[in-house]
Amino acid sequence: MISVAQALSNVFDLITPLEAEAVPLRQAAGRVLIEPVKAARNQPPFRASVMDGYAVRNVDLPGPLSVIGEAAAGHSFDGQIAPGQALRIFTGAPVPKGADRVIIQEDVTREGDVIRLNDGADTKPYVRAIGADFKIGDTLDAPRRLSSADVALIASMNVAEVRVARRPRVALLATGDELVMPGEAPAPDQIIASNTFGLAAMIEAEGGIAQVLPIARDREDSLLAALSLTKGSDLLVTIGGASVGDHDLVGKVALSKGMERSFYKVAMRPGKPLMAGMLDAMPMVGLPGNPVSSMVCGHVFLRPALRALQGLPAAALEQKNVPLAAPIGKNGPREHYMRASLMNDEITAADRQDSALMSVLTTANALIVRPPNDPPRDTGDLVSFIEL
Repeated sequence: MISVAQALSNVFDLITPLEAEAVPLRQAAGRVLIEPVKAARNQPPFRASVMDGYAVRNVDLPGPLSVIGEAAAGHSFDGQIAPGQALRIFTGAPVPKGADRVIIQEDVTREGDVIRLNDGADTKPYVRAIGADFKIGDTLDAPRRLSSADVALIASMNVAEVRVARRPRVALLATGDELVMPGEAPAPDQIIASNTFGLAAMIEAEGGIAQVLPIARDREDSLLAALSLTKGSDLLVTIGGASVGDHDLVGKVALSKGMERSFYKVAMRPGKPLMAGMLDAMPMVGLPGNPVSSMVCGHVFLRPALRALQGLPAAALEQKNVPLAAPIGKNGPREHYMRASLMNDEITAADRQDSALMSVLTTANALIVRPPNDPPRDTGDLVSFIEL
């Protein structure tokens, strides 16, 4: 068995980042930006009023000043402010030539077209300089997964199209005579292929495209037929059948097809029977069949792999430290990923850690990461965790 860190490093060695493609900005949210975006304009492109009020020359205060017109967003004033003049102005409007200050409307007294500054008025200028947000040529750096704020920024830069990584196509192949699809009528000795749907959701949340293949039965011909459907995929993920039992055929069949296996078995809990390699020039990851084992391995290995495929740094999910809300016993010889609840800056391990209990994973929002042979930990001790 190899360590989790070594196994993840081996997975990264199998991966080549995907090529970039151009997409309209409307389709860019959640995609990974590959090339930096340069601003095509200043923001704001003119001196802009920060508040509703009056544009004036500061030297003319406290007035009286004659109001000579009005400016609003999208409707600028063409003239210039001369001595003794003021312009009614609204938030976002261009500040006219000659003016160097905007007085907020609450700080003036107006009688007809004449204003005077009130005592105790706010002294801030309330004028936003040209390019105060960004200037022509400023960049949004890459690589990065584009958030809604990033998309808004790019739009304000007057850029309509961006270069992003192509979405990874992931073939998902569940194996086993015991599996049926949701909605089917299982026999007394069958279960639902839940892992496939959980992993597909995880893949798509990370920007991938999940292709759910027909379930492969515990026969070599069935598995070979399913594998033939993976052509054109960027990553193959098998579920179950990667152990060493008589019915566990994934490794045997993949090796017979020329798979170059990178590793088999990882010193982690849950998720020991995990393998990875190259099959027909395509990275392949074989996940265990136990539901929680499969999902935990998805978080630990698939999510970082999908990010690396899209050009993001090849790195494990971020781990943070937080105090325990309740004690936990000593750990065994394998790195343990314990389902846990993070609340009020404290973390509590779930009472039940059986790798078949999906309901416990559903109520967890974190995984406590325990090193091999970690001693018992008491309330208040710091432990590492991954947010889910």
